Amino acid sequence: MFTGIIQKIGIVKKMKGHALEVRTDLQGRQGDSVAVNGACLTVIAPLKHGVLCFDVSAETFRLTNLGELKTGMNVNLEKALRAGDLLGGHLVSGHVDARAKILELENLSEGYIRLRAALPAALRGMVALKGSIAVDGISLTVTAKGSGWFETVLVPHTLKNTNMARREKGMAVNLEADLIARYVRSNLEYAPR
Repeated sequence: MFTGIIQKIGIVKKMKGHALEVRTDLQGRQGDSVAVNGACLTVIAPLKHGVLCFDVSAETFRLTNLGELKTGMNVNLEKALRAGDLLGGHLVSGHVDARAKILELENLSEGYIRLRAALPAALRGMVALKGSIAVDGISLTVTAKGSGWFETVLVPHTLKNTNMARREKGMAVNLEADLIARYVRSNLEYAPR
């Protein structure tokens, strides 16, 4: 379980087959869970010369933007929540629902950016105005939504401490719906009629 508050920005050192290596000063041990762009991965090799190593499954590649990573690209990193930690964002499982394209990035006043992203059909019943959504693992508030899209505003702190300042229109981001919305939708779908 994660909070959507990014702890470090890592740099992809190597992506070969199903192995991902990320250069970071985030402390990690073998077996630790780390969200990489919002996807929960397990550290398979301990921090060695500032590198964390992960295996990435075919299913994770299919559902996320991790398969599009190249050497030198930035990734958002967050270690798993521990009992007693502050929950600064919202509950994020690290189980990415879908990836979506960035449709627009608009500079607003005072260093804020409005992000509009596609909203895949699988998430349409789980995204609410003023609700939470994780975008590349970042806990964000939905500020607007329409047919097939949603918006959020990136504040200067988020832009400075995540990979969002390096994102461009057309790039893919990982989306995870709010856990509460996911369970409400599931109950409504399977409730007796």
